[in-house]
Amino acid sequence: MAITIYQIDAFTAEPFSGNPAGVCIMPVHGDEAWMQQVAREMNLSETAFLNPDIGGFHLRWFTPVVEVDLCGHATLASAHALWETGALPPDQEANFHTASGPLTARKAGDWIWMDFPALPPQDMTPPEGLSEALGISPVYVGQNRLDLLVVVDSADDLRALQPDFARLRSVDSRGVVATASSDQPEYDFISRAFFPNYGIDEDPVTGSAHSCLGPYWAERLNKTKLVGYQASARGGVVKVEVKGDRVLLGGQAVTVMKVELL
Repeated sequence: MAITIYQIDAFTAEPFSGNPAGVCIMPVHGDEAWMQQVAREMNLSETAFLNPDIGGFHLRWFTPVVEVDLCGHATLASAHALWETGALPPDQEANFHTASGPLTARKAGDWIWMDFPALPPQDMTPPEGLSEALGISPVYVGQNRLDLLVVVDSADDLRALQPDFARLRSVDSRGVVATASSDQPEYDFISRAFFPNYGIDEDPVTGSAHSCLGPYWAERLNKTKLVGYQASARGGVVKVEVKGDRVLLGGQAVTVMKVELL
């Protein structure tokens, strides 16, 4: 039986920007090895696989090389696909059962809002080799259960980063999220995210990273509603609202193509 896979650009309203994700809606659970092969074939930062489950949908995410516990942009893309294909009516909340617990998404006009766990960073001593891998001395380094958070001096320094990805692979973490205060008034902070250990040197826009970025900048800017810009080559905008131990992440999405897996 042929299966349709949708390629959706997330955290953007413009095709060919934001972060592309594959979304595969299946009638039943997929075989894990098969899902990994499909993700490798799609060769996107993540491909999402979802199927109907009690009270919602079971959702898993795969990079080209490994399954991950949490992914924001592919969750956004999955919700967008469910509403666009009619699998869910637009006024119905999308409920996902995932490795990181229950996640939800709701549609509000052109925006999709996801309810994610807050993952604030804990202060840490910079691990050996981090500064050399990034080519810069961080202002601050923190860590949550997923990633390292690295704060740099300025937005210009952030944009100029050219990490040594071979060295960065030696850092024991899912990834490294670098951030700085924004030099543009429409954004509160900007960021970049690197995941070479997961087969993604630089991720275009990383929703799950904002579960850390949101609490970090909310505390320092003394505000709970923020707007972040991820300054990758494709770029993307993430709205953030910090609500205790949860973070609401807002973004837009656009379907770019659909392919039939034979």
